[in-house]
Amino acid sequence: MADATTRILVQEEPFDVGAEVRRAGSASPEIGAVASFVGLVRDINEGDEVAGLFLEHYPGMTEKQIAAIVDEASARWDVRAATVIHRVGRLAPSEQIVFVAIGSGHRRDAFQACEFVMDYLKTRATFWKKEQTSDGMRWLTTRQSDLDSARAWEGKGPSR
Repeated sequence: MADATTRILVQEEPFDVGAEVRRAGSASPEIGAVASFVGLVRDINEGDEVAGLFLEHYPGMTEKQIAAIVDEASARWDVRAATVIHRVGRLAPSEQIVFVAIGSGHRRDAFQACEFVMDYLKTRATFWKKEQTSDGMRWLTTRQSDLDSARAWEGKGPSR
């Protein structure tokens, strides 16, 4: 699936959600549904006020990992278009951090593939996140709830 209808961007710049949803929906005349997700930087995490978040990645490797996630979603569901945008660098609370859009022939495939991609992004794509709190900087680790969400997809979903 990682082809002309797949967009994977890792960037510092903000993105335009409306433009990205329109782009995903217009990728093919066979698309009847677009499901999307936008993640924001929290202002409170683990009970602490968050002043900012700094994200790093491994250029080249991270994009390949994201492409593999999209390919796996495409093998399970009818994915006609996929966009994944993940921001890096310094971000402030309430800024957009991640965007996923899946275009499909039908809503169920779009919703499930979008959720799957997001769950796997949280656990399989190499991003290092450091939060700035009033107590200083701290590295974030993968949450058990994110691992559980990704694990729940094992053996689940239609195979095509």
